[in-house]
Amino acid sequence: MIVQSFGGVEGVTGSCHLVKVGKLNILIDCGMFQGLDEDKNYEGFGFDPAIVDYLILTHSHIDHAGRIPLLVKSGFRGKIISTKPTYYIARIMLLDAANIMAEEYKTQLKKAIRRGRPQEVKPPLYDENDVFYAMEFFKAFLDYDEPYALSNDVKVILRNAGHILGSAYAEMVVNLDGREKRIIFSGDVGPQEKLVIKSIDYPEDGNVVFIESTYGNRDHRLLEESIQEFKKAIVESFKDEGNVVIPTFALERTQEILYILRMMYDKGELPKCKIFLDSPLAISATKIFMQFPQELSGDVLRIINQGHNPFLFPDVHFTQSIEESRKINEIESGAIILAGSGMCNGGRIKHHLKHNLWRENSSVIFVGYQAVGTLGRQIVDGAKKVKIYGEEVAVKAKIYTINGFSAHADQSGLLSFLSSNRSLQSVYLIHGEIEIMKEFKEKIKEKLNLNPHIVEKGECIYL
Repeated sequence: MIVQSFGGVEGVTGSCHLVKVGKLNILIDCGMFQGLDEDKNYEGFGFDPAIVDYLILTHSHIDHAGRIPLLVKSGFRGKIISTKPTYYIARIMLLDAANIMAEEYKTQLKKAIRRGRPQEVKPPLYDENDVFYAMEFFKAFLDYDEPYALSNDVKVILRNAGHILGSAYAEMVVNLDGREKRIIFSGDVGPQEKLVIKSIDYPEDGNVVFIESTYGNRDHRLLEESIQEFKKAIVESFKDEGNVVIPTFALERTQEILYILRMMYDKGELPKCKIFLDSPLAISATKIFMQFPQELSGDVLRIINQGHNPFLFPDVHFTQSIEESRKINEIESGAIILAGSGMCNGGRIKHHLKHNLWRENSSVIFVGYQAVGTLGRQIVDGAKKVKIYGEEVAVKAKIYTINGFSAHADQSGLLSFLSSNRSLQSVYLIHGEIEIMKEFKEKIKEKLNLNPHIVEKGECIYL
């Protein structure tokens, strides 16, 4: 049995791991590279997609699912396995990615033509038709804890990862010369406390674990502390008669923020304001959440059972069209604007930042991870000026960074994920920045008396 990682190593995007068991080739995730690594999307996969028999998709975030249409374009004809929520969410995420790439290509091509160098602009990785075709290869939708046989010697079980709706970690049970071995690929591990979806179910019997390390060097603040910090930021911002801009990921984070704002509204804590969910993708995702109430937390489910929508209440406006989005920028105070992308590297959020970032009475609240090389990371790191659509914009708004809302487990949560396995023998670190993985490695050695290996791109790991 051989495992090779072609993404999600030496960084936090592009997750892609190839498992070879005899003649069987199994791919775990096929994500898009983001931030400084975007050009890697054009470098090929490092393997022939035509040899892959199964693709197991842990969840539908673009850094885990974003290259699936490209995989199909390049020859993949196997079966894609996921949970049902992951399938529905992947569809809207991939269509959104295709649209973003098409728009960016048009914009960059016009500029390049004016420079007389159109050949410098790379075409989109895929288009909407490629997405529709790729979705036809989703063949098996598994419930959590449901075994699915890939061959006589290999089965896969998807367990609740508590990261986003439908997210899973993949447990592969492999018969190697009469010995059963359990290999776990974590996907993205959720924190121990969740607001909207059910919390993670920790593994029990993994022998080998490939684990993400996004926050392997630190712990988050307590969730309740982060909620209170968020509420305070909202109230303070409206004292200054400005707007609040919140870069949000369409999945999970958007629904969490809407849920908190609803709780504030119900308790009379929310200042008079108008709330705009300015993201067609997030609007579609929110509707999908309502289709799977059995996946939601007890508190959210109680609201639904009472006949209410946990994400929609008076003064919340879902803005679908570009015209509606542009009108928001005419509002000088009293608006809470939720828009994507979550790392500010595309989408409508860039327009809202352009109109509010330079204003001292406005605020920007970051409630999610900002990868190196993204606009969001520049702002979080304290940049005084940033470029948005080629225009230099001063950063004078108040900047809040609230890490407790992370959909990723922190160091303690990752250690719990590992220590819950009664027969753990080997640990492999993936999906993290290299310096963070080094720190996490030392913590695992200290706490679990194991010597984890930091995976390098393309290296063969024999199990």
